[in-house]
Amino acid sequence: MAEPKENLQMEKIVSLCKRRGFVFQSSEIYGGINGFWDYGPLGAELKRNVKELWWNAMTRQRDDVAGLEATIIMSPEIWKASGHVATFSDPMVDCKTCKGRFRADQVGEIPCPQKPSKFVSECHGEKTPARAFNLMFQTYVGPTATEADIAYLRPETAQAIFAQFKNVLETSRQKVPFGIAQVGKAFRNEVTPRNFTFRSREFEQMELEFFIKPDEVIEAIHGAVATLGALDPKAPTPEPRPDWGWQAWHQYWVEERVRFYEGIGLSRETLGFHHQTPAELAHYARACTDILFKFPFSKKAADGNVTGDELEGIAARSDFDLSQHQRFSGKPMGVFDDELRAAWAKLPKEKQDDLWRRYYENRKNYLTKSAKPDETPEQIQKQATDDANGLAKGQYIPHVIEPSAGVDRLILALIANAYSEVTKTDDKGKSETTVLMKFHPRVAPVKVGVLPLLKNKPELVKKALAVRDLLRPWMNVFYDDGGSIGRRYARQDEAGTPFCVTIDFDTLGEKPELLDTVTIRYRDDGKQERLKISELMDFLLSKIR
Repeated sequence: MAEPKENLQMEKIVSLCKRRGFVFQSSEIYGGINGFWDYGPLGAELKRNVKELWWNAMTRQRDDVAGLEATIIMSPEIWKASGHVATFSDPMVDCKTCKGRFRADQVGEIPCPQKPSKFVSECHGEKTPARAFNLMFQTYVGPTATEADIAYLRPETAQAIFAQFKNVLETSRQKVPFGIAQVGKAFRNEVTPRNFTFRSREFEQMELEFFIKPDEVIEAIHGAVATLGALDPKAPTPEPRPDWGWQAWHQYWVEERVRFYEGIGLSRETLGFHHQTPAELAHYARACTDILFKFPFSKKAADGNVTGDELEGIAARSDFDLSQHQRFSGKPMGVFDDELRAAWAKLPKEKQDDLWRRYYENRKNYLTKSAKPDETPEQIQKQATDDANGLAKGQYIPHVIEPSAGVDRLILALIANAYSEVTKTDDKGKSETTVLMKFHPRVAPVKVGVLPLLKNKPELVKKALAVRDLLRPWMNVFYDDGGSIGRRYARQDEAGTPFCVTIDFDTLGEKPELLDTVTIRYRDDGKQERLKISELMDFLLSKIR
């Protein structure tokens, strides 16, 4: 077997994650289980911060998005309707020589089970023909464990949103356009998990399904469908307009998501974009833009540039999802729009005919591509006709724009982006390299370290504990009195703590003018300044929010 290909940066990141308690391999004391990861004390805080920031940005700071938290196991009929039972698979091959099992599109290199940042070349033994391998984890609901009891761990969070669409619409008092957001676990039985936490078998998603009016409805109400030109990344995202069509909404959500990443420390320079080609798109999708991050393991393109790997996909999914659940459940998933009904009645006959025809063709195209084996062309035409006739009554099935992000991939991106090394040389010429995790203060696991200058001075310790207790209700604080102050700073740098507060003798009034002041030390440049304890809370809150 050939020598492992090493990625030194990933080796360092993986080592740091275990050493400092960001990420541990699941079941490590029993040899580990491939594709599953546990988050340690710092990792749990980092992950919680990211999810909370996403939730705030998507729901609490918007009037047009409601939240949902759905179960992991749902009716298996949901996965039949969505196509996951029939088509959610990867091509898999077995090696007749080494007995290994691999994804057919990744033959050539596989992850080393002992070191997740390394890869080993696969042996050149004869391979079996590729065959489809369904990625859903199967389980049973109830005590009998028969075929009738089969259920699945959800492979995505989106379908629960579609299944609960009407309930959320009616109880949240929303109107289209509006979105439903969810953060939660998903499970995919990946053939070959790889790249540390990037591709795992258990992971979390942050997904928004944003429901919009079809373009034909927009045109009927407003006379034309508005589009967006090139957006200035330095200018605010434009405010949504009622005459936006799906292209404008798609562009808007791509930009909104990029700005979210910028707000937690991932600059545009670290990101990339992949606009899926027609051949890459799902058959129901009109467009999909993948936001990429340049991970240490990301490969170079033919031109030598690193494009990155996917953090998030923003897809224009048409009306496929709600339509599928309407067909499979027999429950209506359309909405009534009084504004459409009133506008339609005022349209000239030729305009009505044009919009009717376009809506009919779109519905017929969907119904044809998704036809059940026993459906005839005549039945499809009748259904498309009925759907198009619904426009005059103010009825339609919403389309959807879906920003879907992986929490674990984002955590890995933040860790990789924050990782840096600092080498210092003392007066005697001795050099020491330390790790500095430059997390944005919003996502940093610990916001502030509180350090008494000496732990054997009760008056310093008492004051430091009082400062800790002052701040602790508002932010995650780490109290540390072990070792030299320099070593304690270094530990907090490695954990990514953006600020350290040192309580010294001046705090106690050794210099009267500095009574009840503390030293604030900045992680990224090591600079320090004095600040009154009474001003400390407002100062820190302004930095971490």
